[in-house]
Amino acid sequence: MTLSLQDCSTGFPAELKSFRQFILSLDDEQWTRPSRCGGWTVADVAAHVVGTMADVAAGRMDGLGTPEVTEREVAERRGRSRAEVAEELEGVTKVAEDLLAAFDDDAWQAPAPGGYDGTLGQGVEALFYDTWLHADDMRAPLGLESQRGGEGLRAAVHHVGFEAGKRGYGPATLALDGVEQVAVGDGSGPRITGDPFEFVLVATGRKDGEPGAFGGVPNIYAD
Repeated sequence: MTLSLQDCSTGFPAELKSFRQFILSLDDEQWTRPSRCGGWTVADVAAHVVGTMADVAAGRMDGLGTPEVTEREVAERRGRSRAEVAEELEGVTKVAEDLLAAFDDDAWQAPAPGGYDGTLGQGVEALFYDTWLHADDMRAPLGLESQRGGEGLRAAVHHVGFEAGKRGYGPATLALDGVEQVAVGDGSGPRITGDPFEFVLVATGRKDGEPGAFGGVPNIYAD
């Protein structure tokens, strides 16, 4: 199950614009602080998010999300100011809006480019999720309040359900608080309830869950 083209066409650009405003709200000391992503500063995480969108805007899809491409995205922007990174993000957000406006429902269900194992819609949803979650990777060590709801969290639940299913999780139905039900596999099996924000943190290895938490959801980044 994937968010609709309409939902992503409005929600994803809004998430990118919110990310840009968040970057600009930080001060110099916050910009250079360690993030929740080991070995990366807050600035590095922002560079990855913006670099990924710049690669998508330029059609550089091969290897997107791999450690090698991710490190290149960060290295290319290391040392840039908040204003410079935010300015680049503003430009690629406009490209993303134009691309989304050009898609139709058939394209949304077609295979994603660049070797991503999913549909175009699932690929866009992954970018949506990545932006939202990495903003929290920046907020958490700064002691800033997490964004525990909204369209970004919806995208995260859908994406994590899809990725967990590929790793043998389910079948199940995610019936998490305040988010529409999301089928993993055919949706048979147990109903998984609880806090969707905590579900995403556990499933991405950002928080240790109790044994069997959320039906034993795996860390989607574990080898």
